[in-house]
Amino acid sequence: MDPYRQPRPTVVPADPFNPRADAEVLRKAMKGFGTDEKSIIRVLSSRSNAQRLNIAFEFKTLYGKDLDEDLQSECTGHFEEVVLALMTPLPQYYAKELHKAISQMGTDEDTLIEVLCTMSNHEIGIIQDTYASMYRTSLVDDISGDTSGSFRRLLMSLCCANRNESYDIDADRARTDAQALLRAGELRLGTDESTFNAVLCQRSFSQLAATFREYESVTGHPFEKAIKNEFSGDIKDGLLAIVKSVTSRAEFFAERLHKSMAGLGTTDHQLIRIIVTRSEVDMEDIKEAFEAKYGKSLQSWIEGDTSGHYKKCLLALIGCYKP
Repeated sequence: MDPYRQPRPTVVPADPFNPRADAEVLRKAMKGFGTDEKSIIRVLSSRSNAQRLNIAFEFKTLYGKDLDEDLQSECTGHFEEVVLALMTPLPQYYAKELHKAISQMGTDEDTLIEVLCTMSNHEIGIIQDTYASMYRTSLVDDISGDTSGSFRRLLMSLCCANRNESYDIDADRARTDAQALLRAGELRLGTDESTFNAVLCQRSFSQLAATFREYESVTGHPFEKAIKNEFSGDIKDGLLAIVKSVTSRAEFFAERLHKSMAGLGTTDHQLIRIIVTRSEVDMEDIKEAFEAKYGKSLQSWIEGDTSGHYKKCLLALIGCYKP
């Protein structure tokens, strides 16, 4: 898969779009005895996040009620969770996920890695502003107080949102960085973690791609292998997430989806977060990467690991179900 191909979403803004008509459909779906979940799925899975918020505004204008509250009262279980996620403004959703990852018993490092290691400067900045507004505290301070060591330093660097985002590539810089990374890792006893942190958190993704190619041409193996050999634990997972964001972000999220469904039980919260947030970005690419890596479609995995309206909603969001 070409990492620089234009991302392909499965959910795009509806056109034409009539938020008042959608609000009326949702009201009818929840009025009286029973709930018409099919209509809820049909509307919410085929509108963008911004359009859903517009529908909520029209709903309150028409009926004097919060759409979120009505949906919460009518839906249950994981179906309720995915529906409420769809109705949350994206920056608030990410802020809530990060706060939950930090404030729960034990830190959910996977969520911190998934969000901070894959986001652009602009996205990280907006999430930090939203987090501060919602929780009256700094995301940086909360992460700093809940993590430690080289993993904390990696997250602190990423929170600075100071990555070069130019598409220009400096070939000399790529060679210099590749040599510096080699000297900081495989050519020495122990690892100079600060060099890896500085290069992977500052350089643009285009520049890092050139550096990784240079590294492989010198060593004969992918840069990813060096990370696996030199690091362990959360810092290894964080650095690998950055490398994957450079080489194939779709494959990174495909691996995360597979992990959420593999083994005993399903990590539904992670499954929901990735499908809700990536459906408007690159879910078609993720589906393609998933099938290439695991030999079975994402649709088949979801069908085997979920059920009911929850399953139908997830399948609609990945473009595999038409309610």
